[in-house]
Amino acid sequence: MRKSVTLTILSTVAVVASLLVNVPAASAHGYISSPPSRQAQCASGTVPNCGDIVWEPQSVEAPKGSMLCNGGGSRFAELNDDSKPWVATSVGTSVTFNWVLTARHRTSTWEYFVGSTRVAVVNDNGATPGATVSHTVSLAGYSGRIKVLARWNVYDTANAFYSCVDLTVGGGGNPSPSPSASPSRSASPSPSASPSRSTAPSPSSSPTGATTWTPGTAYAVGAVVTYNGVSYRCLQAHTALVGWEPPTTPALWQKI
Repeated sequence: MRKSVTLTILSTVAVVASLLVNVPAASAHGYISSPPSRQAQCASGTVPNCGDIVWEPQSVEAPKGSMLCNGGGSRFAELNDDSKPWVATSVGTSVTFNWVLTARHRTSTWEYFVGSTRVAVVNDNGATPGATVSHTVSLAGYSGRIKVLARWNVYDTANAFYSCVDLTVGGGGNPSPSPSASPSRSASPSPSASPSRSTAPSPSSSPTGATTWTPGTAYAVGAVVTYNGVSYRCLQAHTALVGWEPPTTPALWQKI
């Protein structure tokens, strides 16, 4: 009898341990929504056959220091495939990168690379960012099509979040201005320089043609949607996800 009870207890412990091992990591953090990063293009359906990143554009988390779009992790390898039809946004010699954060981790630095060259860094010194973050980065000296790798380095863990953005430099102004919901920050080319902050202007008057808010849709600044009979104006260009409904994301949507 005692042997039977012991075996039952051991079996239960083994099952519980197995469940704990297989619990997935929290899938909520952040990514660049505009100009549309590779994961944003996957989530919006702009680029097909992206795998699980379609549902988790904010979850590209891996150890710090990688130069790969997926951070060198075990998931989302599709983001590293340069042969996919990524759409390159036309920009001038500077561009504002807008992040949407679904979990606001204390931050060490934000880094931006073109190839192996770090073109900008913003040092947050452990501060907790807002729900949206914007950095203006100079791309002087570059022209034509490039790929920018952005790393959001978490302050109190060994991990970072990764986002790659395809751009065509010299093709015009940045089509994604920073939102009024979050201050714009000019990224410094060296760690010692402190980033400047400026408040972006409020979106223009409400455009006509409101549509029903739909997950998976890419919304531009100023877009108007309805949700449960209420109208909202988009403050931050992003791709909508389940859980980011307008009433629960005031950093993204303004009730009108």
